Amino acid sequence: MEQKAHEKNEKIHNNGHKNGLQTIVVREFTPVDEADVQRIFYEGLMEMVPDTAFRGLRHHPESLLIYTAMTVLCFVITMCWWVIGLLPAIVLCGRYFYSRRVIHGYLECAMSRDMGDIEGFYTKSPDSCLWVAVLEGKVVGVVAAVGQQKSGGAVELQRMSVDRSCRRCGVGVALGRKVLEFAAAHRYSSIVLGTTAYTTAAHQLYQRLGFRCVGVTNGYVTQDARWSLLQRIFYRVRHHHYRLDVPNSKIISNGQH
Repeated sequence: MEQKAHEKNEKIHNNGHKNGLQTIVVREFTPVDEADVQRIFYEGLMEMVPDTAFRGLRHHPESLLIYTAMTVLCFVITMCWWVIGLLPAIVLCGRYFYSRRVIHGYLECAMSRDMGDIEGFYTKSPDSCLWVAVLEGKVVGVVAAVGQQKSGGAVELQRMSVDRSCRRCGVGVALGRKVLEFAAAHRYSSIVLGTTAYTTAAHQLYQRLGFRCVGVTNGYVTQDARWSLLQRIFYRVRHHHYRLDVPNSKIISNGQH
């Protein structure tokens, strides 16, 4: 009996993350998880629309300068105060429209690649894998790792998303740990990731996992996006590059996300 209890505790330690009385289990993706994974991924991306359109505005003084110049120009041309009054609403609507357009384009691109055939993409090579986090029998999070041998032996953390109702329960930390275990087991020297999120919670999670920001690309252009002049005016993001050196990584066990 003691041996069986020990084996059970060992299994929880290796595959689960305790959160109070609940255990978060992180396991490899199976075909039955596909609908939940795609839903969580979609909902996470759609949250980026208002985040980019509205919260991101205060992080781009160059965009505010352009909008101010547009306001002055409109006033000089029209001399109508009601046009000036409408301009802020027009700007916000433009930012929302183009943020949604770019993110939908990114979603379509992801669905045509790995997220449309998760099992086929992530089981082709031992250097890639996708995991789900399960809490109380429900899939509540997803994360993937893809080996980047051309990047100096790094593995890229991708597709991390947590169900909105289960955030700050340790799900993000449990998923991040699984990627770290994968990197160590496959002898990768580092883990890299990129994000255009402006929410502080996302950046705090990466830092809690041991990542450090190694660069920021201002005016990041989404891969495969079709750019127009209006899109360049109304859609502008910062892309943060994070890196974690596997031998020196430290994860705080009581981190919550």
